Amino acid sequence: SLNVTGIYHEDLDKQAPAVSSFAVPVPPTRRATLHVETKVAGFGVDLGGIWAGDTRVGETFQIVDGTSGSYRIFQDQIESKDTWGGKVKLTLSKGRWNWYASGAAMGLVAGGGADYTQTFTGWRLKDSGSGNQFNVLSGLTYNVGSWQIAPNFLWQKPIEGPIPGDVQAPGRPRNVLDDPFAVRANRETTAGEILITYDPTPASWMYAWDSDMAEDASLAASVGFVYRSHPTTQDAAIGILGDGRTTFAFPGAPPARDLWEAHARIISKSSPGQGIIANLFAGDAEPNGDDARLIHRYGGDIRFIMNHYKLTAMAKINDWGPYDYHRDFNLTYPLQLMADLSTTVGRPQWFDLPQTR
Repeated sequence: SLNVTGIYHEDLDKQAPAVSSFAVPVPPTRRATLHVETKVAGFGVDLGGIWAGDTRVGETFQIVDGTSGSYRIFQDQIESKDTWGGKVKLTLSKGRWNWYASGAAMGLVAGGGADYTQTFTGWRLKDSGSGNQFNVLSGLTYNVGSWQIAPNFLWQKPIEGPIPGDVQAPGRPRNVLDDPFAVRANRETTAGEILITYDPTPASWMYAWDSDMAEDASLAASVGFVYRSHPTTQDAAIGILGDGRTTFAFPGAPPARDLWEAHARIISKSSPGQGIIANLFAGDAEPNGDDARLIHRYGGDIRFIMNHYKLTAMAKINDWGPYDYHRDFNLTYPLQLMADLSTTVGRPQWFDLPQTR
């Protein structure tokens, strides 16, 4: 069989001004995508093409060559060829084994948005969906009893690299508001991860979006480790000033370095009205802004339900505060603690949504 899907997207108006650096509105754009899915000799084959960023054709951007103290600054402009991109993905399932591989080549402004596709398991390394990159991903899962072992690999590199923060005038790091593209999530990266899962009740899949609600195992858990090597810096992120509305571009980004993170998720449902869900993490992290300080953070959260009572608690060590500007400006606290105990005449829910009875 052959499945074909096409989408056309056009922004009709500018978005409202930003109130959070996590959702900075970019200039209006248009894009069209085509996806073809089929099977060939037992392999699942996905082919995709994108045309995007036509509104940016003719806009200028900077390119920097050389090393610190002796940069050469050039200027170029977006052409029609920079609006095209393509992607191919292969999948194969044989008994206990599942395997996939994908590759993409995306023009400078051929961004399609983040890829939320779940392939086989809950891997964290994914195609960023940004333009201006080549990328290759591959991973496999091996199932034995209630256990699953799943290594995964990512390599990506921008076509045009970032502009360092120490470049001399008139050079400057690019940003998504003043330039047709910027190197952020598509930063040059070589990364690997290993994910180990114990799930004795696969009908309530550990990585489903509603797993908190649906999981019915007396014990299910996942443990993962992700290592990322970043040999270059990034372009500038967008921040928001103290008035909560005025946006600005940071003067640079953190330096090239490697990052790691370990994470775990534990679910135990001893009965329909009793259970516990815990999420744990530890590792390195860097801010969105230009502060070069690397943080080493640890923490976790827990939700516990027993009959009509629900306890929610959180602990973080050397981590950012709860708001976007904490990560933007690299503002950390040595210790953060929170606990909330509630009761309801009905049955408490795992999702933190308003309840009435």
